[in-house]
Amino acid sequence: MSKKADCDENALMESFFGTVKEECVYRHTFRTRSEARQTIFEYLEVFYNRTRRHSALGQVSPVIYEQRAKQDAQSDS
Repeated sequence: MSKKADCDENALMESFFGTVKEECVYRHTFRTRSEARQTIFEYLEVFYNRTRRHSALGQVSPVIYEQRAKQDAQSDS
């Protein structure tokens, strides 16, 4: 990624931040930065990584995907 703020070169991160904004940030009114940090942290750690299904991962959460990958790697050993 050589160019700053070039969405063609960092499309994955642009998509991620767009999703976070649409699903979390725009749905809340934050009174403080601390409240915003806590809400976004909870969204990412509790919902996005553990519950939300991701189409790029075969409609499973990142946690489930990683568990399956780890199991597959162990069974291949």
